[in-house]
Amino acid sequence: MQPRQSIGILGTGSYLPKDEVGNAEIAERVGVTPEWIERKTHIRTRRYAAPGEATSDLAVQAAGFALEHAALDAERIDYLVVATSTGDHPQPPTAHIVQHALGATRAACLDINVVCSGFVYGLALAHSLVANKPGAHALVVAADTYSRIVDHRDRRTAVLFADGAGAAVVGPGADGGIIEFDLVGRGEARHLIRVEAGGSRMPASPATVADGSHHFRMEGREVREFVERELPLALAGLAARAGVELSEVDHFVPHQANGVMIDELVRASGLTAATTHRTLEKYGNVGSASVAVTLDEANRAGRLAPGDLVLLSAFGGGMAIGSCLMRWAA
Repeated sequence: MQPRQSIGILGTGSYLPKDEVGNAEIAERVGVTPEWIERKTHIRTRRYAAPGEATSDLAVQAAGFALEHAALDAERIDYLVVATSTGDHPQPPTAHIVQHALGATRAACLDINVVCSGFVYGLALAHSLVANKPGAHALVVAADTYSRIVDHRDRRTAVLFADGAGAAVVGPGADGGIIEFDLVGRGEARHLIRVEAGGSRMPASPATVADGSHHFRMEGREVREFVERELPLALAGLAARAGVELSEVDHFVPHQANGVMIDELVRASGLTAATTHRTLEKYGNVGSASVAVTLDEANRAGRLAPGDLVLLSAFGGGMAIGSCLMRWAA
């Protein structure tokens, strides 16, 4: 019997809109100071999509960069997974719009919505699909345009969220590869992050727009408590199943939710020996794209060496936690 071929990330890409929005502009809207925003979040600036620029437009750019980095033509992609909670339309799937723009004519396409955990969940899905089709390749794209759904007067969300896209090509590789995933769902906490209107339970109407039910809402303090309670346990379980110690991790790429929260999670999870990669200071929280964008920046800067142990971890609405441990090979 031939040994099982490793499956890993063959290339990464990211795209951030050109419109930069600093803390002074946000602070004026929500009634705080720029210094308050930076102290509470570590965010200094963020990017917003241009008028007429949709989630799929960001996704296509990031996907193109990932394909180029992997030296793979779009026609070689067998599966295209787009992770987003801000798709172009309720229908059709945003993945099909991305497929057409890329020319990935062979790809089976689907959207997944696990909010900010979407990229890691997409990697898990891609890994499973590729493992069951030898020689196949998958393209995972995470993209969000939160500037379109946040209430720009709500300081709980407006100071944090922004727009961006990140992508990764997943396929068979000679060295390194994905070791283990951990995916957690906590539906009892689903109310902590939500957009109440626009679905079948509360269809969009003049009344829902008037009362702001179409906006993204988040119970920030309770989300933080959830993450502080659940994420270190999830990471410890992942490491135990993989047969490694968290102190062995070389690189930690967390969801870029809040800089203060990241600092606390690193300490609580025993990851102080790892290099923690951050992009939130300049991009803010770009939702499902957060981990993908940060991974791509670290990769393109040459900070990840072959054989390094890399830990990705994200959390988001649902509530959902997704983590992935891999040996770097891209």
